[in-house]
Parts: sequence; structure tokens; C-alpha cells
Amino acid sequence: MSIITLLTDFGTSAEYAGLMKGVILSINPSAAIVDITHQIDSQDIVQAAFTICSSYEYFPDSTVHLIVVDPGVGSQRSLLAFEMKKQFFIAPDNGVLTLLFDEGKPTALVRITNTKYFLASVSQTFHGRDIIAPVGAHLSVGLDVRKLGDEICLQDAVQLDNLCAHFSEKGELVGKIVAVDNFGNLITNIDFRKLEKIRQAGQELIQIKIGSHVIRGLSETYSRVESNTSLALVGSRGYLEIAVNMGNAAQVLNVEKGTEVRVMV
Repeated sequence: MSIITLLTDFGTSAEYAGLMKGVILSINPSAAIVDITHQIDSQDIVQAAFTICSSYEYFPDSTVHLIVVDPGVGSQRSLLAFEMKKQFFIAPDNGVLTLLFDEGKPTALVRITNTKYFLASVSQTFHGRDIIAPVGAHLSVGLDVRKLGDEICLQDAVQLDNLCAHFSEKGELVGKIVAVDNFGNLITNIDFRKLEKIRQAGQELIQIKIGSHVIRGLSETYSRVESNTSLALVGSRGYLEIAVNMGNAAQVLNVEKGTEVRVMV
């Protein structure tokens, strides 16, 4: 059984995700299609980059991941097919694969140009249906990724700058909120590896500053503090999260995506 995942900003009220599935099943009727999410904020390439990077490792070898967060659809931007760690990724060349490029040496990185694997008619506004879905389906039945176009170097692909948290001259770990989930939890781009460098000084000494609020120390779970109290913890994605136990952190702290977060001792 072949597995194909979908990660988009389509939402679920329109037919877009369903049409991609129809195209996939027309080529590979036995495909198992998994919706990672269709709730990426509209055109938010950064959020999509973090989501796919924290998701792919939970799927088996040969999974094909289709990523359609594509504000440049219909422009001169190209589409990429990327093979890494025995998995495949099809996405616009807009930086959404940036974090994956750091995950391991690619087996292949191809700029998709072979129209043989597209639908016969290609819309200028829906490459997800007309190119990405059929290409992904053909990969899922064994197509060699190198038949999709010419191989390129990582340096030839678009990569986003300043995507990850960094240490300031003062030694503070500086990041930002990259997503707000349905519970109002604030997911940052501060990964646990960098956080550990500061935690070596002692967990109880850590201070997390977000907006005008300061949270002291890290919690292991949401319930380790009283109800309606803010907390910080390393979430299931491996990144620092800001939450409010039994509450909505985005509303309580009055912050939003893009807000700076600083970790210090």
C-alpha cells in the first residue's frame, strides 16, 4: 500500500482537497491518502515549513508528501520533487522545503518540467490538482523521481532566511511565534536543541519573555500549573510552546503569530 499525504492551506469548505484526492485515485486507486492538515494559515509558507518538518518522520518509507501552500501559483516559480530519507516531497519552489533541506543529504532534488506526468489541461491557478497531485500519484506507483525533470543543487532552490531561532549578542535565545493552534497555544520556532543550551544553567532560572509577559521555568505538562495560568513547555513537535492551562494563550496574553519570544537566564 502506498501512502500520500496532503498539507495545504485550502481549508475544508471548498472542493480543492477533494479534487486532488480524485486525481490521485484515478492514477493510483489503492493509495492511502492522509490529510496532515488543510488548515495552514492562508499563504503562510513559514507555518507550512515547520509543519511538514515536524510531521514527515512519523510516516513509513516511500511516503509521498504533497505540499500546496503556493502564493506564487501561476507565476514563474517552479515546482520541486525532493527525495530524502526514503521519502518524497512535492512542493512549490518558494522556501517551504527549507527546513527539510537541513534534515539530511538529499537522494535527489528535481525541478519538475516533464509534462507527461501532468494532467492534460493545466490551470494557471490550481497546480495542486493539475501537477502536484498527478506527479505525486505517479511517484507512489514507482516512478523514478529523476524522470520528472533535471536534478538541481540545494543552492539552486529557494530557501527562507531567518527561519530558525538564534542567539543574540547577550546570549538570549530569540525566536518568534510561527503558529497558533486551535487551543490558542503559541508554537514558536525555538527548538529543544537550542533550548537545552540555555537549560544547562538550570531549568528554574529560565525566563521566557513574550510581549509584556514573563514566564519563569519550563513545565512538563499543561496541567503542572493552575487553571488560567500561563506556562511554557516543549511541545510534541519539539519546539517551545506558550500555553494557558484550560485557557487560550493567544487571547489571554494578547499576542499573535510573528510576536518575538526571548529565552534568557
